[in-house]
Amino acid sequence: MKSFLIVAGTSESLINFRGCLIERLIIIGFKVHVATPDLYKEPSIREQLIQKGVIVHNIPLRRTGMNPFYDAITVLRIYLLICRLKPSYVLSYTIKPVIYGQLAARLAGVPNRFALITGLGYAFQGENEGHRSRLQSLVKRLYAFALRSAHKVFFQNPDDEALFRSLGILTKKVPSVVVNGSGVHVQRFSVAPLPASPHFLLIARLLGDKGLREYVEAARTVRKKCPQACFSLVGWIDENPDAIAQHELDGWVAEGVVDYLGRLSDVRPAIENCSVYVLPSYREGTPRTVLEAMAMGRAIITTDAPGCRETVVEGVNGYLVPVRSVGALAEAMMRFIEQPDLAKIMGARSRQIAEEKYDVHKVNEVMLREMGIK
Repeated sequence: MKSFLIVAGTSESLINFRGCLIERLIIIGFKVHVATPDLYKEPSIREQLIQKGVIVHNIPLRRTGMNPFYDAITVLRIYLLICRLKPSYVLSYTIKPVIYGQLAARLAGVPNRFALITGLGYAFQGENEGHRSRLQSLVKRLYAFALRSAHKVFFQNPDDEALFRSLGILTKKVPSVVVNGSGVHVQRFSVAPLPASPHFLLIARLLGDKGLREYVEAARTVRKKCPQACFSLVGWIDENPDAIAQHELDGWVAEGVVDYLGRLSDVRPAIENCSVYVLPSYREGTPRTVLEAMAMGRAIITTDAPGCRETVVEGVNGYLVPVRSVGALAEAMMRFIEQPDLAKIMGARSRQIAEEKYDVHKVNEVMLREMGIK
């Protein structure tokens, strides 16, 4: 039996973003292994993976920070794991798993090595100066070194692919393919009725680059004109240099400008309670939360930015606004308040687009075909 190893940055992502792919691999006859850090901290996720028939392996990997000694241990541990398992395929995703997973797979002589770029992260976001500029330079070099012998690299939007090519991170010798994000389980995220009053929602890690501050400022603007409008926020403060400070979040809640729901294991009830989903992000791979909201029949407001712009047909299933533009964001929100039927009409088109373009099973079949797996 051939084996397939997936190297991931978090165990939760293996369930939420790769669960259907894992199930498909098992169905077609693969022994699936996963390598991810901190499995002992997530016993429920570990148990879910095992119940699927997955063989789990804990690896020492820190998602943030650049400690050469610790990262060298990470590469060594992944290399030794690969040498022991002898997988026929390795797929790694997110920055550190891609870099260190691909290096280890190459050293171990894995015959089929694939990387999935799900987004560019902190180093490529915002203003390219100071610490961020130095970090970007380092990440570019590491990516280029790790990906030069990948058999194929998957991207979730054409802008990221073009950027990797233009920066020389990806050479002409390495083929690449753009897929429609991680997909969404359109049966699990089914259409739900809209609430009676205007209710906006944002789900994200609580980072500045996700447009959190713009969302709050736009909410302030809209509530002055329409006090009955509601603005909900789901997410958590991440270990990231761009994370929102706790006191800032507490201030928003105390002010009453947003209803903070915390981190949810199941976001469907939050989406069901909203009429319009909002993500003012500066850049994404393809935002999964937007796809989930689309599948549940919600109109979308997002930015005209890489990864985000692909999810919206302007004026059809939502609106695109410029990055960092509080005014344009508030104006788009007001359209849904002033024209109540828009949310229903655009939400129906969102569902159609989700079914046609972003069905997770369709996305996975493209990836498997591109990996030479039938």
